[in-house]
Amino acid sequence: MTRPETNRGGDEAGAGRPPGSPLAHRVPDLGALELLLAVARLGSLGGAARELGITQPAASSRIRSMERQLGVALVDRSPRGSRLTDAGALVTDWARRIVEAAEAFDAGAQALRDRRDSRLRVAASMTIAEYLLPGWLIALRARRPDTAVSLLAGNSAVVAERLLAGEADLGFVEGLSVPSGLDSVVIGHDHLVVVTAPAHPWARRRRPLAAAELAATPLILREKGSGTRQVLDAALGGLARPLIELSSTTAVKASAVSGAGPAVLSELAVGEELSLRRLVTVPVDGAALGRDLRAVWPTGHRPAGPARELLSLTRSGRS
Repeated sequence: MTRPETNRGGDEAGAGRPPGSPLAHRVPDLGALELLLAVARLGSLGGAARELGITQPAASSRIRSMERQLGVALVDRSPRGSRLTDAGALVTDWARRIVEAAEAFDAGAQALRDRRDSRLRVAASMTIAEYLLPGWLIALRARRPDTAVSLLAGNSAVVAERLLAGEADLGFVEGLSVPSGLDSVVIGHDHLVVVTAPAHPWARRRRPLAAAELAATPLILREKGSGTRQVLDAALGGLARPLIELSSTTAVKASAVSGAGPAVLSELAVGEELSLRRLVTVPVDGAALGRDLRAVWPTGHRPAGPARELLSLTRSGRS
């Protein structure tokens, strides 16, 4: 029985390539296809090379590589120029569709990037939101005036919830540890200080306050879940029942200024009150009240676009 004649070019093109091998190994890359389209349009390999910004030897090498990959001759070269073979003309038609589809893909991807870059959703714990973020956002606006920024201020637990729910692009926390499911980088450092109104008995102490006495004293505190509360609780090994429990740094500070009782606040938050003697600091022995300030984001999703730029601004000023 006589075997039917097969297409030799097809045999060569498929040689050594099992049908299930990756498509990327069997199809020329976009750069090669764009070069072939330029040769077809200009009728010159040298002109196509100049248009694409490569040397003529590099263009010749790329065409030969594509011919070997496909197993057919694509371009006839002569002193008068370059013309497509019949197979080359057919491949050029297919290449045009692929390049047009790639251009549509690129335009769609750019639209997605533009949409991403048009907004930035930030979630930050209260101290950072009130005393650091405003300056960072002003600097970001100078670089990206068309980016609309929304800010959600809450405690560290709330920041983690918003990030994990996809409701924020970048977060900032000030607790002892990184919430589960988030990656982080340290962007600065902070220190907690014990403060009271000048009339409080602690304001007249000549010796530092013992950590045990601080732990046993009802204080004006932030709510559970706040970074400030976490650091203080860990440093003292537990806290007495709060004198007052409030949900913002500003509220805690105002209560302390009013003379309601002692409070523990970030030194970032009380600079003006200390300089005006509306509050005074009370030294403490035996308690480590330092903490790291961190930028956080969902694990595996490194900040991009305006979120990445904001992150770079916070780190550029890190002490």
